Amino acid sequence: IREVTRLKEKYRGSIRILCGLEQDFYSPDYREKYDHIIGSVHYLKVGNDVPFAIDNTPDILKENVLRYFSGDYIRAAEWYYDTVSHVVEKTDCTLIGHYDLITKYNEKYRLFDITDERYRKAWKKAADRLLLTGVPFEINTGGMFRGWKSVTYPHPEILAYLKRNGASFVLSGDAHCRKALMYRFDEAFQMLDKL
Repeated sequence: IREVTRLKEKYRGSIRILCGLEQDFYSPDYREKYDHIIGSVHYLKVGNDVPFAIDNTPDILKENVLRYFSGDYIRAAEWYYDTVSHVVEKTDCTLIGHYDLITKYNEKYRLFDITDERYRKAWKKAADRLLLTGVPFEINTGGMFRGWKSVTYPHPEILAYLKRNGASFVLSGDAHCRKALMYRFDEAFQMLDKL
């Protein structure tokens, strides 16, 4: 925080620098003042058990969906979206991160059918709640960069719904390295424009 504050002053007038972090739903609350907080859900918590990561590996996800949801990925997705629907109030975020991360390992419907009405109902219910907050949604190209996804988070169908219902967006490469910065942003802009 001190270093970012120093750089803000050093480059004032040349570039706008923000100090931020990604705050997971189950992470401890941070008391520091940040300019930007990405609120996200990487874990599911069932009962009193320790939350399990939904984006660790496909095998770990499969094992946990079998253990906690009797193998029903749609039920796991319903649980996920119910959690996501509370991310703004829980994290006090300024951006809703990778809204449909539950689909990370679901390319070509490998795990579940995203056209299933139960799935659509779950993400729409969460979206409707989050739209009321006015917090922007992230359009994230990180899954594409890492080779897990052929489309953004959120999926274009969800993006279209959010756009029709007045959402605002921030484009993000979810860059964990320099090469991922602005990855396929031109395509993402074009897609959003066509929705």
